[in-house]
Amino acid sequence: MDKKRDISMAVIKRLPKYYRHLAELLRNDVDRISSKELSDKIGFTASQIRQDFNCFGGFGQQGYGYNVKELYNEIGKILGTDKEYNTIIVGAGNIGQAIANYSRFEKVGFNLKGIFDTNPKLIGVRIKDIEIEDVDNIDAFLSKNSVDIGIICVPANTAQKIADLFVSNGIKGIWNFAPVDLDVPEDVSVENVHLLESMLTLVYLMNEQKAK
Repeated sequence: MDKKRDISMAVIKRLPKYYRHLAELLRNDVDRISSKELSDKIGFTASQIRQDFNCFGGFGQQGYGYNVKELYNEIGKILGTDKEYNTIIVGAGNIGQAIANYSRFEKVGFNLKGIFDTNPKLIGVRIKDIEIEDVDNIDAFLSKNSVDIGIICVPANTAQKIADLFVSNGIKGIWNFAPVDLDVPEDVSVENVHLLESMLTLVYLMNEQKAK
């Protein structure tokens, strides 16, 4: 299926959840599923699921439902998991190390090529056979290596500097764990993971439940 343009961000945000649940269905040897059954599993309405899939041309057959493997593969292509992405991490603290050690990333095409930090105690330590290097080596590293995605796991006061470094070296995707909004050119995509904002949202929802 050809991906259409101007897909809403709300639909795009739901695609990884479909992908994750379909992977679970495959592991459980489920071959076929209806939108109603998928709705019961995921929590979206059957109508919403059909509308989301129709944004990309539709995948199922009336009276048959969806072939789980085909749907999983098609959504994977839409998300870009059929390609490979060279990545680097800047910031080898707890979050950076957790990301570096997460094996699932490799299975969907993310190839970790370098890890950088400013802490002398971390420089030289190896994570998955990758030696943590000094941040000052990033320019030299990027001049020799093609990198698609830069992951920022540094404090807020240095995140923009790292983002600028990424941009000046041609990196077009930034996964930002620093609690700050980055200023980047329009052709650079940024996905922010603000942990405090997520926690505050959870606290709000908890308090709303108590008030009912």
